[in-house]
Amino acid sequence: QGRLVESGGGFVQAGASLRLSCAASGRTFENFAMGWFRQAPGKEREFVAAINWSGGNTYYADSVKGRFAISRENAKNTLYLQMNRLKPEDTAVYYCAAAKDPRDYSDPSGYLFWGQGAQVTTSS
Repeated sequence: QGRLVESGGGFVQAGASLRLSCAASGRTFENFAMGWFRQAPGKEREFVAAINWSGGNTYYADSVKGRFAISRENAKNTLYLQMNRLKPEDTAVYYCAAAKDPRDYSDPSGYLFWGQGAQVTTSS
């Protein structure tokens, strides 16, 4: 069994930066694609960013492209999301997830393992 644990969330003002981390344990995820999703109150979970197993390919939602950067360190079994120029509409619970050979990196149904989530709140 694998376990994913997010950290690094918090309360910031608009324009600030945060870096989320996702530590994996229980098994290696170096052969898995990894992704970040978020869910705001009253809204469905939405795709934020994803990265393939090697880190060579990254994918972003249009709403975060140019502001967020996903990366991974397989040696540390850790996934990151650097979030810059945060906006109030980025406020949500952020989840990391792992998928084995996903057909669609943005589809949450393809992800097998999920973390418990980290709250990110951006004030205006």
